[in-house]
Amino acid sequence: MPSEPKRDRLPFEPNQKKKKTPKQPPSPVIAAKKEEASLKAIPEEVSKRMIKRMALFSGIPTALGMSSFFVFYLVVSHGIKVPNYAVFAVSLGLFGLGVLGLSYGIFSTSWDENRPGSWFGWEECKINFGRTLEAWRSGKKEAKGNS
Repeated sequence: MPSEPKRDRLPFEPNQKKKKTPKQPPSPVIAAKKEEASLKAIPEEVSKRMIKRMALFSGIPTALGMSSFFVFYLVVSHGIKVPNYAVFAVSLGLFGLGVLGLSYGIFSTSWDENRPGSWFGWEECKINFGRTLEAWRSGKKEAKGNS
């Protein structure tokens, strides 16, 4: 076996190399968990609806946030004084709405494959947010119970 050329050790590398343990085939329990996780995947129809809503509710405020810089530039170039904090507040508010739009786009989508949901999705948002909170709380209780 040819030896590897000697090289300088990086500061964060360990002094000695650990011997690798051979990989073992996955146990049936792990394979069952992977199969169960694949059953919980988001259906394609629902994910397409999510992407459309996220693009709508996030894309519009983000595009307005980017265009606000150009609008303020035109306003200032015509001699109207605009305070810097006003430009900052308007652009930050629009970009913040874009970030909130991402979450709203997910929650306002009907998570039922066969039901497209309403246009604005407020009812779906309340239902899906409640489901998420309940899943989070039950996961928290399970984590406390297993510790």
